[in-house]
Amino acid sequence: MNPARLEAEFPAPSYRGNQQQALGKIGEAFAAGNDVVLVRAPTGSGKSLLARAIAGCARRPDEADPQDAIGAYYTTPQVSQLDDVAADSLLSDLQVIRGKRNYSCLLPGETDTPVDRAPCARETGFDCEIRHRCPYFSDRTIAANRSIAAMTLAYFMQTAGSDAFGRRDVVVVDEAHGLAEWAEMYATIDLRPRTVPVWDEVSIPDIDGVEAAARFADRLVDVCTRRKDTLVGAKELSIAEVTERDRLQELISNLKWFVSDYRNPQSASTWVVDGEGEGSPVTIKPLNPERYLKHTVWDRGNKFALLSATMLDKEGFCRGVGLDPDATALVDVSHTFPVENRPLYDVTQGKMTYEQREETVPKVARLLVRLLAKHTDEKGIVHAHSYAIAEALVDRLREFGVDGRIRTHDRENRDSQLASWLATDDPELFVSVKMEEALDLEGDLARWQVLCKAPYPNTRDSRVARRLEEGQWGWYYRTALKTVIQACGRVVRSPDDYGRTYLADASLLDLFERSRSAMPDWFAAQVERMTRPQLPDFDPSAAGGSSSTPPSRTDRRERSRRNPDNHPLADVWGTD
Repeated sequence: MNPARLEAEFPAPSYRGNQQQALGKIGEAFAAGNDVVLVRAPTGSGKSLLARAIAGCARRPDEADPQDAIGAYYTTPQVSQLDDVAADSLLSDLQVIRGKRNYSCLLPGETDTPVDRAPCARETGFDCEIRHRCPYFSDRTIAANRSIAAMTLAYFMQTAGSDAFGRRDVVVVDEAHGLAEWAEMYATIDLRPRTVPVWDEVSIPDIDGVEAAARFADRLVDVCTRRKDTLVGAKELSIAEVTERDRLQELISNLKWFVSDYRNPQSASTWVVDGEGEGSPVTIKPLNPERYLKHTVWDRGNKFALLSATMLDKEGFCRGVGLDPDATALVDVSHTFPVENRPLYDVTQGKMTYEQREETVPKVARLLVRLLAKHTDEKGIVHAHSYAIAEALVDRLREFGVDGRIRTHDRENRDSQLASWLATDDPELFVSVKMEEALDLEGDLARWQVLCKAPYPNTRDSRVARRLEEGQWGWYYRTALKTVIQACGRVVRSPDDYGRTYLADASLLDLFERSRSAMPDWFAAQVERMTRPQLPDFDPSAAGGSSSTPPSRTDRRERSRRNPDNHPLADVWGTD
């Protein structure tokens, strides 16, 4: 790697905010001999452009000996982040590759068939005459030979050990704050009828610990292997059988990995098992999957850059992902967005804990009606945290008659409803679940948002419970704070953008107190300025309810221009 090329490799014609200073610090960190550089840069600071500059410093073929790794990987856990990279003209030299299921077969009669279910996956010895034109294999070949290959973290991990995507000189991981949690998720083994094709052929014992789980895994591997071999030996398979074969192969690999890691005395991973007795589903989960990350990530490159707004604790982050803190540098990039453009407002209505939610949800729903009345001309988003909370809020809003301005989603129509909401100019409120990250709501896409619940990890998850039993409360609070900071960045995406964030759960205030030492300075400044705003009285008709006639788009725009409360500096002027 040659960090001296950083500025020359920056893809934009000019710098924004602190990007040039950030490149200088990153270059110094790599030049000092660090193998890993953590780049903590606020949301909206152009991390993808920094990532491209870092990747461009990878060793080139004319600088390498035959045995040397060359080129770079760009990877991110978020599919939407990869979509943004693919659509950005400044990043056009990042060759994007996706999993097979994202490509369609070109053969006659198969054009609606994903490549992972095409004849080449269904028929033994199938010789595809147009494989060279196959969109998947074409993209894979190009990505394998380009200097920068871009992919999701899931695809990156799955291709560990492949011939096409071997070790490279530089690996850049964008949105890297959840790397440990993503690795835990990928390494988790969920055993139930939907995920185990041979479920009816095995008797599920009462698994009372990890050793019992390992013994059962050995037995399940044998049963799965026999069925898989039968399918592999067949001349032709149906699409359902291909799905079964692939699931079996994945399950066998995961089970073998678990047994190997559990029985390896050198492994730092701790495994936990959730089950409800004989015959019931079983989930096998790792804690601190350092060995898994070593194989899937750390063995894939010489130098690493990990970028995020919310790597809140260097030592804790390094421990969680198996990095040596002494060989890791942290580069902090300060925020250049005016703090008055990204205000926080205390509109807390009570606690949204499971025990108190039934009492608090109706209050939050009434709050949303008041906020709709305040923001008659502006789109907003509610971060509901869970589908149960989202459903309860939407039901209440329908009772209030404001459902004409409400949009929501379920697990199946999540992407389509989001796309429809983003496309509309109407001042709708989108009640969302798990959209606190990788969502760009610049400008009028959203001017306000509501955080309904402090996003603490679920204490009923055995991994969370185990950590808390070990006294890892700092991790618990930092994990929630990371999600809050990510959410707060959704509606302010540039220095001249502005958006309001309303905090509806009183537990968020407690979270801020408990995690104050972990806050980046720029977020602490937002918290320090937090006020309790004056809002309109509860009046569904003023919020666009069914008993009123909503103002036209032109009328709303004109009123917004005349009303000083809608100016981004309204709180500074004291009009709020």
